Amino acid sequence: MREGMFGNENDDESEGKELGFLLGGQMSDLEENEMVVGSGGGGGGGGGDQWQLGVGGWRQFDQFASTSGQGIGDNSEAFFPEKCDRPEGSERDDCDSDDRDSWDVHHKRAKVHSYSQGCTYAITAMPLEAGNSSSSTDRDYNVSQSPIPFNNEILRLTSMSNDSDDENPLDSNDGRDEEGDGFSTSKMEDLEVRMDLTDDLLHMVFSFLDHINLCRAAIVCKQWRAGSSHEDFWRCLNFENRNISEEQFEDMCRRYPNATEVNIFGAPSIHSLVMTAMSSLRNLETLTLGKGTLGDTFFQALADCYMLKRLLVNDATLGNGIQEIPIYHDRLHHLQITKCRVLRISVRCPQLETLSLKRSSMAHAVLNCPLLHDLDIGSCHKLTDAAIRSAATSCPLLESLDMSNCSCVSDDTLREIALTCANLHILDASYCPNISLESVRLSMLTVLKLHSCEGITSASMAAISHSYMLEVLELDNCSLLTSVSLELPRLQNIRLVHCRKFVDLNLRSIMLSSMTVSNCPALHRINVTSNSLQKLVLQKQASLTTLALQCQYLQEVDLTDCESLTNSICDVFSDDGGCPMLKSLVLDNCECLTAVGFRSTSLVSLSLVGCRAITSLELVCPYLEQVHLDGCDHLERASFRPVGLRSLNLGICPKLSALHIEAPSMVQLELKGCGGLSEASINCPMLTSLDASFCSKLKDDCLSATAASCPFIESLILMSCPSVGYEGLSSLRLLPHLTLLDLSYTFLMNLQPVFESCLQLKVLKLQACKYLTDSSLEALYKEGALPALCELDLSYGALCQSAIEELLACCTHLTHVSLNGCLNMHDLNWGFSSGPISELPSIYNTSSLSSHGDDHELIEQPNRLLQNLNCVGCQNIKKVLIPPMARCTHLSSLNLSLSANLKEVDVACYNLCFLNLSNCSSLEILKLECPRLTSLFLQSCNITVEAVEAAISQCNMLETLDIRFCPKLSNASMKTLRAVCPSLKRIFSSL
Repeated sequence: MREGMFGNENDDESEGKELGFLLGGQMSDLEENEMVVGSGGGGGGGGGDQWQLGVGGWRQFDQFASTSGQGIGDNSEAFFPEKCDRPEGSERDDCDSDDRDSWDVHHKRAKVHSYSQGCTYAITAMPLEAGNSSSSTDRDYNVSQSPIPFNNEILRLTSMSNDSDDENPLDSNDGRDEEGDGFSTSKMEDLEVRMDLTDDLLHMVFSFLDHINLCRAAIVCKQWRAGSSHEDFWRCLNFENRNISEEQFEDMCRRYPNATEVNIFGAPSIHSLVMTAMSSLRNLETLTLGKGTLGDTFFQALADCYMLKRLLVNDATLGNGIQEIPIYHDRLHHLQITKCRVLRISVRCPQLETLSLKRSSMAHAVLNCPLLHDLDIGSCHKLTDAAIRSAATSCPLLESLDMSNCSCVSDDTLREIALTCANLHILDASYCPNISLESVRLSMLTVLKLHSCEGITSASMAAISHSYMLEVLELDNCSLLTSVSLELPRLQNIRLVHCRKFVDLNLRSIMLSSMTVSNCPALHRINVTSNSLQKLVLQKQASLTTLALQCQYLQEVDLTDCESLTNSICDVFSDDGGCPMLKSLVLDNCECLTAVGFRSTSLVSLSLVGCRAITSLELVCPYLEQVHLDGCDHLERASFRPVGLRSLNLGICPKLSALHIEAPSMVQLELKGCGGLSEASINCPMLTSLDASFCSKLKDDCLSATAASCPFIESLILMSCPSVGYEGLSSLRLLPHLTLLDLSYTFLMNLQPVFESCLQLKVLKLQACKYLTDSSLEALYKEGALPALCELDLSYGALCQSAIEELLACCTHLTHVSLNGCLNMHDLNWGFSSGPISELPSIYNTSSLSSHGDDHELIEQPNRLLQNLNCVGCQNIKKVLIPPMARCTHLSSLNLSLSANLKEVDVACYNLCFLNLSNCSSLEILKLECPRLTSLFLQSCNITVEAVEAAISQCNMLETLDIRFCPKLSNASMKTLRAVCPSLKRIFSSL
């Protein structure tokens, strides 16, 4: 940066040092950092020097940029203008007329070559040719590419003031010279990107940059260099923790004499630097120092810095550490002497308003500051009680006093302060063990902090009660405090944390909005009256037994782990208990609660998680939307009449015997696992899903009453409900929207009520219904019952082979069929042969054949809609044959795993995607014509590699093959299988 930046054209070496310093380096030696100032080639003109920035200089700059933020050019793109430092009046004979016209003297327009974003730039700094008529101050930066990828689209930016210059930069030959492959001079001019920025606009943009980025911007062009050096951006000279030399700092002060703020915290030789600043900067208002030694001359010269208003000294040694340090200044408003090493200090500043001596080592402090209103002497351990008293009482307008960790302070000092400083509003006396507030009257106090004050007891509350203006009270870790009884009309915030002897809290304040009481193991009673409290958290108060609240606007209460609370707490949070607007109540792990009952018109959320002793629950909360009962495993009777719940899970209450629910908005009810439930009244007109699994005592009358009051039920799960019989199933006619019915693990023998009542049924589950006879399902495949049925689960049933085959043959509308574990399930042969199987009406009826000479043609059968067939663990299946004539065009998943006797599988299904034959240890023959098969599982199958090769050779879309624990497949088989089926992506093998 040159004249625009620093304003001195004759001290180029200093400029180079300052540029490197501001960019984060320590450029005391320009040659070592390869930033060279040399004489430019060329003819006459001014005698100014020319900058030449070598590759090493850019290397150092890039290294800084990579560690301190964005560099000059992201994505390896450089942004350096040509001839950016040309004086305004210089000639440009070395460029053509277009270049000469494009140089706007008034706006100092920069010209930048733009190529493809993927270009790699080689940046060099080259002097002008000797024959050039430009002055020696001209600088040319040649930006070249190697190689130069040429795109058809070049971004050309022009200013709004030069709209008439917009042209297509490329002609029909894509910007190449007609006589060769290189770029012509005229085409290079067309690649220019022009930027017109007025000085006002540039000033506005630069106002958002810090000093480092201003230095980066200064490298771009002359206009940017001049704009970035404007004194508006250099009012604050911040050299915090920077290794700046005295010469550099002196030059910066000389260049910016109007700077108002200087920060040299952590800089070397802060005494010399601050003396330079005070002598050079007459408008200095803020001075920040630290990490060094300040001599006596600094404090003597401080009065001559007339405009100074703020002085901040941190972690410094003042003087030689043994004599008194005087700080006299007529205009100083803010003084901060923190963590400093000094014996005595004397402050005489008639305009001083705030003073901080925090963590300093002085033993005595003399203050003559009549306007001081904020004094911080916290952690000044060497200050005596008399010194604190003298310092505080000398400031009659004091409003805020921090004397925390001043162990010598006494009640006598507080009484003197109370008499002298009548306007004291904020007092922090934390960690002062000798104060008890005896006979102390601080009537104007608004904030009082008494953390870890061992002298604070219940008797101290009498003194605090006289502070009728008090808004914030903090009593954390007051180990001798046993009770607090206060009536403060303005109190807003109170803290009582880790008060181990604290027993009783009685608080009346209409303005109280925040109360924090925690880890007080002896606390028994709380009585709070407030019209502003909205949230109350009293977690882990193990001894709390009595809670009285008169809080009209309280909305949230958390009493987690208050183990001693009794059933009387229910009266506190009911409508007549003093909290009429309560919405959320948490009583988790309150293990003494046995009978809980709430009548609240405002309660929305209730949590009783872990309340294991509760046996009875009665909620009359019409707007209750959430209730959590996890861990209430002893609940026997529950009544929800009425509630606003939309869903309820009582499956975690295994001892529940009586249930009454009236919930107009409930859509889902889960009673899974309530094995003792024998009495249930469910009045939920909007209920759509009811899960009563394992409710073994639920009888027909309960089911009938529920069906009558909940007509919109769509899903009904009665698995393991052996008490449900014919009458209960007959009541299902009252559920016209029923689509899913689960009767698994029941003792049903007659399904006729289901066939007659559930005309819209789509899913029927009959797992392990051992008492169903072979004729129980005849209505499905002979009479066309349940025409909408899509999914049927007959797993672990006792139906015979013929019944299963007739069902599969006639119910072609089924999409999902499960026959897992059916011992009577034998060969699944859907082919046409001359054997006995061909005579089964479920497969192909012989009456469908007609004779035409010697040919027998099969009459076309309807397509099956079957998509998923599960026959897991069918031990008697030996052969599975599904040829194309079976018309299983929709079958996509076939699961035959754990069928130990299965020997032959011959499947030809066009849409089959998933086939599982795992643990079919007898499998020998595998024939597949499944062009869309993607996953084949043969885990633990005793099949040969030849059989696998033949099977997958026709599967052109197979991606996953599982052959783990197949003893007849070796490592060499992997390559063979991949060669046979190139589409394979994953082969799972245990080899």
